[in-house]
Amino acid sequence: MPAKPAPIKKSAKAAKKEEPAPAPEPAPEPAPAPAEPAPAEAAPAEEAPAEGKPAEAPPAEAPPAEAPPAEAPPAEPAAADAEAPPAEEIKAPTPPPPAEPTSEPLELGVEDVNDTSVTISWRPPATIGNSGLDGYTVEICKEGTGDWKVANEELTVSCRYIIKNQTTGDHLNIRVVASVAYPWKIVNRPKIRLPRFLRQRHVKNVGEKVNLVIPFSGKPQPVVSWTKDDQPLDTKKVNIRNSDKDSIFFIRAAERADSGVYEMCVKVDSFEDKTQLTLQIVELPGPPASVKIVDSWGFNVALEWTEPKDNGNTAITGYTIQKADKKTGDWFTVLEHYHRMNATVSDLIMGNTYIFRVFTENKCGISEEATATKTSATIQKTGIDYKPPEYKEHDFSEAPKFTTPLANRSTTVGYNTKLLCSVRGFPKPKIEWMKNQMIIGDDPKFRQINNQGICSLEIRKPSNFDGGVYTCRARNAHGEALVTCKLEVKQPVIADADKK
Repeated sequence: MPAKPAPIKKSAKAAKKEEPAPAPEPAPEPAPAPAEPAPAEAAPAEEAPAEGKPAEAPPAEAPPAEAPPAEAPPAEPAAADAEAPPAEEIKAPTPPPPAEPTSEPLELGVEDVNDTSVTISWRPPATIGNSGLDGYTVEICKEGTGDWKVANEELTVSCRYIIKNQTTGDHLNIRVVASVAYPWKIVNRPKIRLPRFLRQRHVKNVGEKVNLVIPFSGKPQPVVSWTKDDQPLDTKKVNIRNSDKDSIFFIRAAERADSGVYEMCVKVDSFEDKTQLTLQIVELPGPPASVKIVDSWGFNVALEWTEPKDNGNTAITGYTIQKADKKTGDWFTVLEHYHRMNATVSDLIMGNTYIFRVFTENKCGISEEATATKTSATIQKTGIDYKPPEYKEHDFSEAPKFTTPLANRSTTVGYNTKLLCSVRGFPKPKIEWMKNQMIIGDDPKFRQINNQGICSLEIRKPSNFDGGVYTCRARNAHGEALVTCKLEVKQPVIADADKK
């Protein structure tokens, strides 16, 4: 397995190209005569403009001479200093030492191998350049392919790494790259972490808000860009807000036109990562294009219809069929979630005339409107004459008969009492109450009630004269019946204290 990749050396060479070139040194001048040392020192400064050095500064802004007073001439140095800066200031700066590249990691080897992971280790590079060392990138490639992939999303500073989630039986080539800290160096390659629920088609209803947050990583800060169907994104419809760690995709009120394939790209230098997001905006479908009656026989009607012109931007999941009798106009559902585009409606009523209509269904629901048949179907009567069976009428006539007789009662003067009995008979018998063989009639002292064969006589605040024999008589066309009882009215008991 290859262990020391070449990209580290290429990065070091690139760093050298970025170093500034040292400034050229001034050309040597002939040595001055021993008798006049000061004018000979000033000669290179006068010839500096010919070498390309700036000397147009006005005399008032010229810096003061730094030469020792003992070497300066008494009168002429003032004019020389006014024309050009001192010789020490035009000297080229000392160039920085050249950047030393970082070498590749050493002694890459495999420590352990199991069915799904490989443990590798290595030693740090022998030479760490001036820019330092940020960490290591582990790359893997399946044998027989040239597709190298990064195994660690972030740099590892350890010299040991476990490559996980591998397939049993694969042969891997492994290499480790040392990442140096150049200002332009890619520390972390850009990576989009698309949420799991966005890896498939993302469906929203028309009018709903779309607010998606897509994280990413990369160092330095990646540049984020979006496209829709390979075209620039319309920022009037879609609002994109990017931070240093995620990108927010926002639509205030989704429309059908917002459906499509959106692509997000994060880029750092020459490295980039892309992902696609499929957005589908759906709504209720339209009704079927047409519905017609194909045939009618017996108690059945055959229908056919065609697909709707607008499916709501999603697949049709079924149809709902309804019928209505022309006499009432009330609609009743006969089939729901029906997948075919033809159906037979059965169990219709003979002699009625029917019309039919069909709704369309998709994942948003049922269509707001339906398509009805232009014609109607009448269920014809057959030639069978129905003769109802003849039944002998039952004679319910019956003479009155008391099912519950009167019972003897005893009461106290001044306390209401009631006499009860029950009678049956057909036709309904007439009830009369008598006291001592005399018809009571409409005497207000007595209250007579006859309800569903229950007969009652209430005596209000009876006195000693209300005792006797009471009779209830029931009569109809088939006969009569009597029941009697004895009522005893007693005086109230007076306590001894009351007597005194």
